[in-house]
Amino acid sequence: MRSFTGPLLALALILPVARAQTAPSAAPPVPPAAAPASPAAPQQPTFAVPPALKGTVTFACGQGKNGGRSLFADTLYSETSAGWDLKTAPKVDNGTCSSDKPFFFSIPVPEGNYRVKILFGGPAETVVTVRAEARRLMLEKVAVKANGTLERIFDVNVRVPEFLNPDGTANRVRLKQREFGNLDWDNKLTLEFNGANPSFHAFSITPIESHDDVVVYLAGDSTMVDQDSEPWASWGQQLPRFFLPGVVIANNAESGETSASFQGELRFAKIMSVIKTGDFFFMQFNHNDQKPGAVPLDKYKEILTSFVTQVRAKNAIPVIVTAQHRRSFDATGHITNSLGDYPAAARQVAADTHTYLIDLTAMSEVLFNAMGDEGSKHAFMYFPANTFPGQNNAYADNTHFNGYGAYELARCIVNGIRENKMYIAAHIDPTVPNLDPAKPDPFATFSLPQTPSQRKEDPTQIPQADLK
Repeated sequence: MRSFTGPLLALALILPVARAQTAPSAAPPVPPAAAPASPAAPQQPTFAVPPALKGTVTFACGQGKNGGRSLFADTLYSETSAGWDLKTAPKVDNGTCSSDKPFFFSIPVPEGNYRVKILFGGPAETVVTVRAEARRLMLEKVAVKANGTLERIFDVNVRVPEFLNPDGTANRVRLKQREFGNLDWDNKLTLEFNGANPSFHAFSITPIESHDDVVVYLAGDSTMVDQDSEPWASWGQQLPRFFLPGVVIANNAESGETSASFQGELRFAKIMSVIKTGDFFFMQFNHNDQKPGAVPLDKYKEILTSFVTQVRAKNAIPVIVTAQHRRSFDATGHITNSLGDYPAAARQVAADTHTYLIDLTAMSEVLFNAMGDEGSKHAFMYFPANTFPGQNNAYADNTHFNGYGAYELARCIVNGIRENKMYIAAHIDPTVPNLDPAKPDPFATFSLPQTPSQRKEDPTQIPQADLK
């Protein structure tokens, strides 16, 4: 969640380094105090790897029982102990943790997949939305009546930049500076409890054995990345909400990525170091590949084909996703193609390699046409001036999405999974019907509680704004 940790941890963990410039050998020596200096690029922070959990760890509000760990209002997170995080804490009373504001809990854990089981409820009615890591939507508006209880379970992925090459040597993803301190790239699992009087009695965290869950790895750009600041959102970070335990969504997408840079920054190599038999690899590249001088069509097809080949070599399952349209309407009120020939190229690679295809280009055209020119602004980053603190100017972005637009696109991806009869479809939440893109969910009835931000600057002017 870069909105919380990026600016803060980057300052706390990255010390500015000055590198003295050496004078030419023929020149007289310069006194050290007068030597010019320039700051070196900030280095990626490193973290001590915490010990692995030994089985299930249970936390109980108030005095823990049967070996459970006790949670009190002053149980705070540190690099060696679990607790409330990001300067928030609920009140703890009579076996219930609750608050009238969102609050966060973190536990130090190594990279891996974890099952979270939460017993919701309390003396008052509660409606809880749970996000994990950098605003990944896990549970949506879980409603429990006063004095009632309800148990819900979800699976979540924790990752770090480090990985091993095939020969066993150490390597590291080349993160962008804005990813430093990101909750998606650290040795802790963070949970956000949000909504109306978010309340629970207890929860447990269990490490998942590698063979017990199917992992869906996501590779792509800012339209898929775990956007860490409101009001930004992507379909990749909304997708976990639609899956029951048994499937883990590992969103490795990043803003500004092309298919080529996803390789060059070792993000693909990172996934290949952990992907296993039966896992899935969803790839969506287009918006940045089509920029002048980025990735020509022939190279684009070559890279996608290589991804397919390498994923299959791991006995995993590749899925090609064509990119969603930008908000580009013509004079008649219909979406025009701003994506060039890249969707067609992606379709061709899928056909030539007999690879699953989710045609989000086609579905998003129907979806945005149904919303209309003006109505589609509710799905994209369109906000009048002063909608958010520090936002003095109106903001209009025809590429990126807010929570509503991202949610609708995630539902389109669910459609594609079902229509392709992928076996992970058995783990889709059965209470969620297929979305007819011609009949999107009404914007007026959509709501998700917003993740609080500790940013003081204009939230529309974050690095994602420059990565369209």
